[in-house]
Amino acid sequence: MLDLVLSSVEGGVLTLTFNRPDRLNAWTDEMGRRYFDQLADAEKDPEVRVIVVTGAGRGFCAGADFRTLTAIQDGSYSGEPDRRPTTFPTTIRKPVIAAVNGACAGLGMVHALVCDLVFTADEAKWTTAFARRGLVAEYGLSWILPRLAGQAAAMDLLLSGRTFTGAEARELGLAVRSVPGERLMEETMAYARELATHSSPASMAVIKRQVWGDWQQSLESSESAAVRLMAESFTRPDFVEGVASFVERRAPAFPPL
Repeated sequence: MLDLVLSSVEGGVLTLTFNRPDRLNAWTDEMGRRYFDQLADAEKDPEVRVIVVTGAGRGFCAGADFRTLTAIQDGSYSGEPDRRPTTFPTTIRKPVIAAVNGACAGLGMVHALVCDLVFTADEAKWTTAFARRGLVAEYGLSWILPRLAGQAAAMDLLLSGRTFTGAEARELGLAVRSVPGERLMEETMAYARELATHSSPASMAVIKRQVWGDWQQSLESSESAAVRLMAESFTRPDFVEGVASFVERRAPAFPPL
């Protein structure tokens, strides 16, 4: 039986690979459950400090599988979507980095953008697609896109459903880095290993919660919470180790979560 999400760990970095290359890794309920299960397992695994998500073959994720859409259309759909929300990766305490290697469409684009960081191949094809399928901005994309790209750009991408490249995704602010496809995994993994080696897992967990959570807060409440969180960070062994490693000019040895 085909393993729908491949996994491997090296140097504190877990790589999860959507594995339906013959379908450009189109999303199915079963693949979604497997992906979320592996994210949940990774959060509890002290060996894992950073998670990279990519796709096998020519695609990252081409959106919902058309067989699922057809079944919904004709009333024969009997699947059971995972009860965890599409935004589940934002709740994982460890950084999740999307490496968009190819087709990134519809639901696939949502899954890329609910990762904490996005690296993309220059030539990867991106599209929201929804308006061209008679659908709407799904799973929070109408909330995420304006915050990343601004309202005008979000309207353009959502209303037109046009295809754009990874290079443009970077220009719009959807990706932190855009590189030639043959260098994508090399650059993504180098960045992930840097986080795994030099950044405190506890600090990254709190920062991730701050960034995703503060989108809904005022500046005053964000600042107030940060004061409390900073005081808490002074009590952790990560702070002691972070200062010591800097003074001693060595790589830090931060404890796992």
